[in-house]
Amino acid sequence: MTAEGSYSRLDDDDYPAYTMGRAAEMLGTTQGFLRAVGEARLITPLRSEGGHRRYSRYQLRIAARARELVDQGTPIEAACRIIILEDQLEEAQRINAEYRRAAESVNSPPEV
Repeated sequence: MTAEGSYSRLDDDDYPAYTMGRAAEMLGTTQGFLRAVGEARLITPLRSEGGHRRYSRYQLRIAARARELVDQGTPIEAACRIIILEDQLEEAQRINAEYRRAAESVNSPPEV
C-alpha cells in the first residue's frame, strides 16, 4: 500500500482507526462504557485480526452522544434506544423530503 493510500484512510469517517483504549480516552469514558454501547447494539466495532475492537470516528461521535445522555442521568439502554430512534427519524425525514421534491417536480407546470 502506498503512503498516499494509508493517509486517505485518515479522512474516512468509517475507517476503524481507534483501539478501544484510545477511543475511551478520547471520549473521557471507560472501556466498559464502550462495551455497553456495543452490547446495546448502538455501535458495532470492527475487529482486528487479533480480535481487538476498532472504532471509527463516526462510531465515536455516536458513543459521545450516548455519553452525553448518560451523563444527564439517562440509563445507558435508554440512551442507546433514543439515539437509534433519532437516527431512524432523521432517515425517514430525509426520504420524505426526497419524495416531496420528486412529487413537486412531477406536478409543476411546464415552463413555456
